[in-house]
Amino acid sequence: MTRPTQVWPEEFAARYRALGYWRGETLGDMLRATAARWPDRDAVLFDGGRWSYAELDARVDRLASAFVRLGFRPGDRVLVQLPNIPEFIAVVFGLFRADVLPVFVLPAHRRAEIEHFGRHADAVGYVIPDTFGGFDYRSLAREVRSSIPSLRHVIVVGDAEDHTPYAGLEATPVGPLPPVDPSSVAFLQLSGGSTGFSKLIPRTHDDYLYSVRESAAICGLDETSVFMATLPIGHNFTMSSPGILGALYAGSAVALTRSPVPDVAFPIIERFRVTITGLVPPLALIWEQAARTTTADLSSLKVLQVGGAKLTAELARRVREAFPQAILQQVFGMAEGLVNYTRLDDPEERLIHTQGRPISPDDEVRVVDDEGREVSPGKAGHLLTRGPYTIRAYYNAPDANARAFTADGFYRTGDVVSRDEDGYLTVLGRATDMINRGGEKVSAEEIEDHLIAHPQVHDAVVVAVPDPYLGERTCAAIVPRGEAPKPAALKAWIRQRGLAAYKIPDQIVVVDSFPETAVGKTSRRDIRAALRAQLSAPSQAAPGA
Repeated sequence: MTRPTQVWPEEFAARYRALGYWRGETLGDMLRATAARWPDRDAVLFDGGRWSYAELDARVDRLASAFVRLGFRPGDRVLVQLPNIPEFIAVVFGLFRADVLPVFVLPAHRRAEIEHFGRHADAVGYVIPDTFGGFDYRSLAREVRSSIPSLRHVIVVGDAEDHTPYAGLEATPVGPLPPVDPSSVAFLQLSGGSTGFSKLIPRTHDDYLYSVRESAAICGLDETSVFMATLPIGHNFTMSSPGILGALYAGSAVALTRSPVPDVAFPIIERFRVTITGLVPPLALIWEQAARTTTADLSSLKVLQVGGAKLTAELARRVREAFPQAILQQVFGMAEGLVNYTRLDDPEERLIHTQGRPISPDDEVRVVDDEGREVSPGKAGHLLTRGPYTIRAYYNAPDANARAFTADGFYRTGDVVSRDEDGYLTVLGRATDMINRGGEKVSAEEIEDHLIAHPQVHDAVVVAVPDPYLGERTCAAIVPRGEAPKPAALKAWIRQRGLAAYKIPDQIVVVDSFPETAVGKTSRRDIRAALRAQLSAPSQAAPGA
């Protein structure tokens, strides 16, 4: 099997090394250095106890030795599908030290996704829990083994049944480990987006560690911080922005919650005195409401990050009100590379209205029109980027690479943004979320912001549905807060806010909740498909005014 690679042109790589961005350190080295500095400090906090840095480092060495003894070779790929449990951290660092590449799949993935990722990556191993959330992953593993020819080992945390038990691997004596090249690919992540199967993103030790170190500094992490992994732990946001890796680099503690719901997560914040965590906007809505009535002590929380999708200004204000002791930090990034943060000392209006500026002075950002011409500050355009931690290619995906990257190496993110003169970005939507209503372009996010401002609207998604006259018309699906507003009254209310007439939703429907992706983002694809099916049914009346 060919080892995945990620290659920057030599003149770029040389500059990134000369500037100290790439330091020739591996992820396994990073953990060892932190453990040497603070061996007795808490590294991982969880329901069943805590691991010190020395204990975590020792577990990692034993697991790395076990992977080598199982026959895993440098460059092999292993699917890791674990929830937010301490074994996730031990497993992935064990793989890093064995020079084996984790492929981070999410607990919500099922047979179709696992078979796709396993075949595409030529995975030789698969690490799972026995059960989680009422689902038996051992049965899933039996189903997919026959369709992934390369798969040799299934490792189970918990009752392994006929698979390999994780517990036995932790008892392996430490043996020789292979050398690891810091410029080599460390792991494969999944691309974002909600259409089709995700692509595989090869990230190197050098490039990823640079983003981790800088993220930890931007977010103010130090040895007194406690980061809580609230979202799925294998997601890029939870891994590195600053995530568990930023925390382990800074000597902070990582607290784990198995569920992000307030009834579970808030007591973890109180128990372990969590200082920072990250949410996606739909979860922020839930937390914002729960924080107003909870009896849990949340006073330790100093930074509340929201990212993974656009945070509207109205919701940003609500979060600020519900967590007055915490700084709201907006995070806008992608597993392919570029990450933007609002800074902790930014003025209020910047925290509310922008999604931050890039990590690095060498993050090259272009905002261009449909013809590829740069637009002036404040104007909307397509976001392109390249830099010291943004990939130059997906793994084994030539067609996708031709679409996603320019000839000179810029990544086409698919986001529509505006950029101010200080480099701060405001996300206006995905290119596919720009609705072409009879030639007028409507930003779904802009209309959602107005809808969410209504006191009877909990959340809102605006999508395009086919129209024989306009080509596309706008349909707003809302989740009500209490009694649902009448569609006609809601339209009138939006109109009173001074919006152009063509931006008023053509239809408004009321739903109980939105379908979500595996990491908790609102799935526009599923909402759009459901609405189109409903609206095209000949015997069904239109679902709203």
